[in-house]
Order: sequence, then C-alpha cells, then structure tokens
Amino acid sequence: MYPGDAEFGFELLVCRWAEEAWPPDGERSEDGSAVLVARQLGTKRRRWDTVVVECDPAGLTARARFGDRELDSDLLHVVRNAPAEWAWYRDALPHPGYPWRYVRAAVHRAAGRGVVEKRRRGNRIEIRRVAPYPDWVRRIVAIENKPDLDASAARALSDQLTRDVEDALADEVWVATHATGNRVEPALLEDVPVEVGILAFAFDADAPGEGWADAAVEWHPSDVTPPDAESDEERRTTRLELAERAYGSGWRSYHDTMRPDCRHFELRRFGRALVPHCAAKERSQTAAECAGSCPEFEPEPPVWRTRGWPIEGGPGKGIKRLLGDRRTRVRECEAAAEGKERPFSR
Repeated sequence: MYPGDAEFGFELLVCRWAEEAWPPDGERSEDGSAVLVARQLGTKRRRWDTVVVECDPAGLTARARFGDRELDSDLLHVVRNAPAEWAWYRDALPHPGYPWRYVRAAVHRAAGRGVVEKRRRGNRIEIRRVAPYPDWVRRIVAIENKPDLDASAARALSDQLTRDVEDALADEVWVATHATGNRVEPALLEDVPVEVGILAFAFDADAPGEGWADAAVEWHPSDVTPPDAESDEERRTTRLELAERAYGSGWRSYHDTMRPDCRHFELRRFGRALVPHCAAKERSQTAAECAGSCPEFEPEPPVWRTRGWPIEGGPGKGIKRLLGDRRTRVRECEAAAEGKERPFSR
C-alpha cells in the first residue's frame, strides 16, 4: 500500500517514483532529457497534485546560473529581457502592462539576487544580463492523484480533467490511482476523458531496488499541446512560471507546510522514498494534521538545539537541510544526466 493509507502519502510516493522513473515506459528521449518533479502547483484556476517538468539538460545547467530559488513573474520579466549591454531599464524591457515603478522594484530585487547587473547613470538605472536566460523547459505533465478512484471520485474529477485537456496548459494529463489487481482496473470503467492517461500503482516498502514501486499504464494519454503553442506567448510565460516554481520548491517542500520542529516529527523510509511519520500517532500523518493546532504538537526541547553536529539547530532544522540537499542534488544529477545513467538520490 502506501504510508498512512491517505492521499497525501500516495502523492509523495508518486512524486518519488516520477523523479526516479519518468516517463512511464522507462525510456528517456534519445537526445537526452531531465525531469523535475513538484507537487501542489498550478494557477489561480487549477492546482495539480503532481507536476513533471521535462527539461533540456544543457538548459537546466544554464538555468542554475540564476540560483537555486525560483524566479517569480516579475523577476522573469527582467531576467528574460535584460540586454547584453548596459541600457536604461525602460528602454531595455518591454512594457509590462502595469506601472514602471513595480518593474523598478523588480530590477532592484533581481540585482540583489545577482541575476542581473545594475548601475546608476545620472538619475537613470541601467541593467545588463549576467547570462542569457535559457530555453530549458521542454514539456509539462500534470498528474492528478486519486488512490481510490471510485465512481463518485471520478465524477467529481471529470470536469476538472476536461478543463485541463481543453486549456492545454500541460502537454499531457494523467490520473494516478492504486492498483486493485483486477483483470480490468476499475479506473478504466470510470468517467475519465479519453485524452487523459491512467497509471495504476502498487507500492511495496520492503521490495528491493526499483521493485518498491510498480506503475502500470492502463491507458495512454493524448498529447494535448495546441498547434499554436510556439506562438502563444501567454501560455509560454505561464508554463515558465510553473516550471520556475517547480525548480525552486520541488516535491519535498512539504516541510514548509508541516511542523518538523515538533519532537514527534520523523522521516521514515518507504522503499526508495522518505516520508513524514508522527511518533505520537504511530503512523504517517497528513499535511493537514501536522500543524501547530495538533493536540500532540510539542516543540523541540531547547537542549536538542545545543548538541552540535549533526543537529545544529535541532532535528527539525536537520530535516529541512536534508530535504533541501536532496532537492539540490536531484537538480544537479538531472542536469548532468545527458548520456549517463542517472544516480539514485539517496
């Protein structure tokens, strides 16, 4: 099964599988590819459980020149359009459609992060790029995780999936569900749009190596990329903003919304994934449960933060560093993966 028998635990395992084994047929493109996996990303209208960003490895390496943090929409406007030679920012950048004072603030932020160069000439602020912003995003794949995809869940999800297909912000749309072992998986009989792929997962925490996760493609998706995708600047910009958020946060960012500073918060191994575990509840908790309002919440004792290595700030800080280091290592491994076997992110 999956930790906690909850959708949250299922989602974390799907993310780890995608990070390790995407695409479902196990074959990366011949010209080299890399993937970044994130969770709970989307737009104001729609949020997806899992997002897989298929990247150009060389472009991903070039993207690292702009730091580990995401570039938001305002920073992207500056970085993508910064000139190769010094120029007044209002001459160099296209009109943003909102007051220039907000662009000026973004220029200062960008310079503060070292993603553009800035200087003042008289009463004008001039900018120059530190490097060309790369074309590093190839495709975006959206996955909706529904471990128990019964008829009622499929009905509730059908309209959302139909909009995903029609909006075509993602190039592919999938539903991930728990495998029942039946000759015909029930998900195939539910009201899911034909353009949406279906993945059936079986997880075994004790299985060796890659056997911990078995993903069977029950239905292949259609590519919903619109014919005018290359000329649709609004779509390209929105997708790039999504990809930047995936680059900055990844799927292990659950430590930002949970309470690793609680003395009961632990990480437990499940197959080749690390998932949250609550020692007080003696099970894997959900993100909604793990909050300051939890009746079992107990802050780490101050003495835990004074024991030096490997604690250095308390177990909660150590957990955040560990997950952050894994996110960074995945980016580096994927960027170096062209023509090589990808190493396991331990």
